Amino acid sequence: MERLVQWLDDLDDLVYMVGLVSERFRRSLKSLLLTGFALTIQIGGVLLALWHPPLAMAAAMLLFVSLLYHSVTSSHQPLEIG
Repeated sequence: MERLVQWLDDLDDLVYMVGLVSERFRRSLKSLLLTGFALTIQIGGVLLALWHPPLAMAAAMLLFVSLLYHSVTSSHQPLEIG
């Protein structure tokens, strides 16, 4: 009976170890994908600016206006000084 309990305890440890390793792998993969996506966006912006500057300026202005709109309409806490 004690061997069965020990075996089940080892099996439980194995299952949780796999969970921890998979979480570390998931975080690494997510970080790698986000870094690749960010670099792709930046390289695309530079290539667009070199290829067609007015279109790049229009895209930048649209992004700026949408960021400005979001910052004005979002609910945030007022800054307290003092």
